[in-house]
Amino acid sequence: MSTPPAADGTPGSDRPRGGDQPAVTTSAAARRHVSEVLQRAGVSLDSITAADALMVTTELVTNAIRHGGGITLFRTDITGDTLHVSVGDASTRPPSSHRGDPARPGGYGWPLIQRLAEHVDITPHPGGKTIQAVLRLS
Repeated sequence: MSTPPAADGTPGSDRPRGGDQPAVTTSAAARRHVSEVLQRAGVSLDSITAADALMVTTELVTNAIRHGGGITLFRTDITGDTLHVSVGDASTRPPSSHRGDPARPGGYGWPLIQRLAEHVDITPHPGGKTIQAVLRLS
């Protein structure tokens, strides 16, 4: 049975693979999951904190899909007053921005992630990399 595409046009599902982390394959599914995590932590979805977390999540997942060969890992954790969003992909190339080139639109996502997150780590591994963004919740 085929899963219909998400609102962002990417195919996939957010059904759990096991444990409490969903099998995120779209930015829409990632946003739904992060929204639920934030609500459970008492963060209003109308807050700037939630908007920043959802924007970073969207950019990480979209970049993994568009530039990284697909999502290989999606994980969220809350530690104290910080949200950790980890997204793995199949590319070993680190993210880059290329703003200002009319022939290549875009290039704003990576700088936006770096600006909104308190801390960003890129961990290369055989077959790809994992990017973790840490956002303060208070």
